[in-house]
Amino acid sequence: MTALTRSSLEYDTDSRIDLAGIMRTAFDHKGLIAAITGCFVALGIAYAVVATPIYEATAMIQIEPKKTGITGVPEVVPRPDSVSQAVTEISLLKSRAVLGKTVQNLKLYITAKPKYLPLLGGYLARQHDPETDGDLATPLLGLTSYAWGGEKIEVFQLDVPPAYLGEKLTLVTGADGAYHIQDDEQAVILRGKVGQAVASRGFKVQISELVARPDTEFVLVRNRSQTTALDYQDRLKVGEAGKDSGIIYLSLEDPDAQKANDVLDEISSLYVRQNVERSSAEAAQRLEFLRSQLPLVRKELEKAEAALNDYQTSAKSVDISIETESVLEQIVDIEKLLSEHNLKRVEYNRLYTREHPIYQTLMTKIGQLQAQKDQLLKKVDALPETQQELLRLKRDMEVTTETYTLLMNQAQEQDILRAGTIGNVRIIDNAYTTTEKPAKPIRPLIVGIALFLGLLVSAMVILLRQAFYRGVESPDVIEKLGIPVYAATPFSSKQEQLHKACKVHNGLAKLLSLSDPADLAVESMRSLRTSLKFAMLEARNKVLMITSPTPAVGKSFVSSNLAAVIAQSGQRVLLIDADMRRGYLHKIFDLTPRHGLSDALASAMPLSEVVRHTAQKNLHFISCGCNAPNPSELLMHDNFAKLLKDAENFYDFIIVDTPPVLAVTDAVLVAQQAGTSLLVTRFGMSTAAQIEAAKRRLMHNGVLLKGAILNGVKRRASNSAYDTGAYGYYSYPQKA
Repeated sequence: MTALTRSSLEYDTDSRIDLAGIMRTAFDHKGLIAAITGCFVALGIAYAVVATPIYEATAMIQIEPKKTGITGVPEVVPRPDSVSQAVTEISLLKSRAVLGKTVQNLKLYITAKPKYLPLLGGYLARQHDPETDGDLATPLLGLTSYAWGGEKIEVFQLDVPPAYLGEKLTLVTGADGAYHIQDDEQAVILRGKVGQAVASRGFKVQISELVARPDTEFVLVRNRSQTTALDYQDRLKVGEAGKDSGIIYLSLEDPDAQKANDVLDEISSLYVRQNVERSSAEAAQRLEFLRSQLPLVRKELEKAEAALNDYQTSAKSVDISIETESVLEQIVDIEKLLSEHNLKRVEYNRLYTREHPIYQTLMTKIGQLQAQKDQLLKKVDALPETQQELLRLKRDMEVTTETYTLLMNQAQEQDILRAGTIGNVRIIDNAYTTTEKPAKPIRPLIVGIALFLGLLVSAMVILLRQAFYRGVESPDVIEKLGIPVYAATPFSSKQEQLHKACKVHNGLAKLLSLSDPADLAVESMRSLRTSLKFAMLEARNKVLMITSPTPAVGKSFVSSNLAAVIAQSGQRVLLIDADMRRGYLHKIFDLTPRHGLSDALASAMPLSEVVRHTAQKNLHFISCGCNAPNPSELLMHDNFAKLLKDAENFYDFIIVDTPPVLAVTDAVLVAQQAGTSLLVTRFGMSTAAQIEAAKRRLMHNGVLLKGAILNGVKRRASNSAYDTGAYGYYSYPQKA
């Protein structure tokens, strides 16, 4: 039995992705998809219209090659191992040194804005037109505490105790420029007037401008300067136009376009000023170094001149030869180059590591010059001793003279360079904001995202519905459970109208087979009538029990209309409402409550006293009767079997409508007396597990379920295979 149950329930084991099936399922739920997606799109459009516009200010800065070295000339030697100069400058632009000073200069640590009505207040305020509405918009619904358009506030000073940093304060306007400030508990902190500086309990406030009607509220916040600088550090976007292009773009987003321009201009100007000061400081540092070397070189020059004069005097004015003069000039030139290269080495020690190619090239040149100098000194050793000494002294004097002259010239150049320093960065484009087209929100993008989210949520809802509530939608599913399907009744919109009318008018419903005989659902009842004619040939009696796994599947609809169409064929039919708890078939036939099944079973009333005639010829009816406290016990009594046996003498067909089999045991008791039992299931509502449980319960009580009826079948793309054939009637032409 367990194996049978497992195999019967696992009716769909194909794990392949069926794209066509997915599309059909989506088409079946097109209404749900349209509703959810429509809601998301509507919300997206509403947000795109109501959201506060964000403007983007942009600026451009150029970075020129930086002047390095003692000579102050641009560095032209390539630096393959060095970091891009633009990366360094971008980091400086976003440093707290620049942004912190910007925050201080513009007082960005103070936030002051009007208090708007939630959700729509900001949008309504932006629609205010001073030319038509006046300086201030008229409050709606008398809500004067909110700003409605035209309100302004400028805070010159706002100092608060440390405990109130970052906390919201409320400024409430009064008459003639008066105001008072209160905390979040609405306690008044201080009072003041526009233009006057007021202080109280650690608070210092000065409002420079205030335009608003009395009782209008403004929100004030005093933040820490460093916190505000970090916030702008995240909001400021800086990037290079291209690799090593030297062009940097800056952008900043803010709801206030003018504020965005002011902040970006201040950042740019402070950065350029910092760059100039840094370059000037480097020139001053080089000048200081040169000036510190001049006195030392001058002393060496004076010492060399004195030594030469003393030697010439003692040697009685000895002159050097032409050959010695040539060697001397070469040595002096090499010494001059060595002095220049040694000065460069001092600078390169600051810029590069000792392993850098530029530094290594310089050291190679110094080594070559030193080798040339050593060769010349060997020539000097071959000269007479007097010529050697005279050459040495004259060489020292001329080399020192050249060095002193070089330092003097470079000191003058650095002094001029320091005085005219302009830095290596300049502003190309000042900050500019396109107010006609905000950067955010991007309305088409928002609507597109809303559309995508709507479709995504719709797909998730459909997936969850399919996963957690798998109501049968195909007769094949029921037949795989071992239950033959005798009919698949199409969903009838006419029956839906009759059902709603029954609720509205407190009953008085009509049979679909009488009000609309051409309806496809009625036609399916005729097909079921034919099938039952052959199915009941070998039944032990004429009693047909109709039940369902759960309530609200249309069991009473099937019972009443099946009884009507059988009666229309000329057979005498008795319909019994065996739901003695909640039976309502008498309302369908528009009959007043009277003695019924419960009365017949409890009091052994004869059949003739409980049978009622209906508007349909050959169709008689027994209602559920008065509410019985023990319906199951009544059905177990011999009176029920006797009633059915008596009815077989007068009727060709006896249909018993019972309560759901999984709800109460009444259906099992009736089925034990019936020759044929049918189970009514609902399309998309009854699950395979419920149908299997109903079948199992009947089998445990010795009842063989003859077949099933799939009721309320809706035409869907996913079950289009069942539109025609043995179970469907959708293609059946109706009469005009």
